[in-house]
Amino acid sequence: MNGFADSLQLALGLILSGDADLWAIVGLSLRVSLTAVVIAALVGMPLGAVLAVTRFAGRKGVIVLINALMGLPPVVVGLAVYLMLSASGPLGVLQLLYTPTAMIIAQVVLVAPIITALSRQVVEDMHAEYADYLGSFGMRGVRTIPTLLWEGRFGLTTALLAGVGRAIAEVGAVMIVGGNINHVTRVMTTTIALETSKGDLGMALALGVILIGLAISVNALIAGMTQASARQSYA
Repeated sequence: MNGFADSLQLALGLILSGDADLWAIVGLSLRVSLTAVVIAALVGMPLGAVLAVTRFAGRKGVIVLINALMGLPPVVVGLAVYLMLSASGPLGVLQLLYTPTAMIIAQVVLVAPIITALSRQVVEDMHAEYADYLGSFGMRGVRTIPTLLWEGRFGLTTALLAGVGRAIAEVGAVMIVGGNINHVTRVMTTTIALETSKGDLGMALALGVILIGLAISVNALIAGMTQASARQSYA
């Protein structure tokens, strides 16, 4: 118990003192994860909207595939991206392996299916509600997408936050493609794993506290956005 108390005291001291190494790791984690979520959203939201409002051969198969990709094992994604970016891989010439960019790519692959699937559901629900109304203005098919995306903004924000939660907590893929290099690719989750194995529980616990705080904040925002979306639906 004393060991835990001492580690917790050290962890709080690192957080409150503004330890440079600690906050550099947090900053890199947020930069990598938020960049990945933005890129994933630019791909996933339009794709989800197209799947919601259009009908084409193989549509159900695409939806099933995207839903299945939501459960991709992170280490498998990390391995696939590693093989693509390694010196012998098709993108090896770019020399992106063991860089933050490689970590962003891995997280985009993990997060994009989540945002796509959730966006499709949000836009599909909005389309079912507003299809006749929009049709009276001559708006059908893909022409309705901008309006539906705007009307479903609260639900889509929830999809974004879900992506943030997945990205910020990821460890397997970023460990493989980033290499956990100090001051280069070392993020919160990989640092926790490393420092715990070294017995430096103070740093690991400090990052754990921050990570839990971020997770709680994201879930609180999701709950708030869900309530706001519900109020908008009843308005």
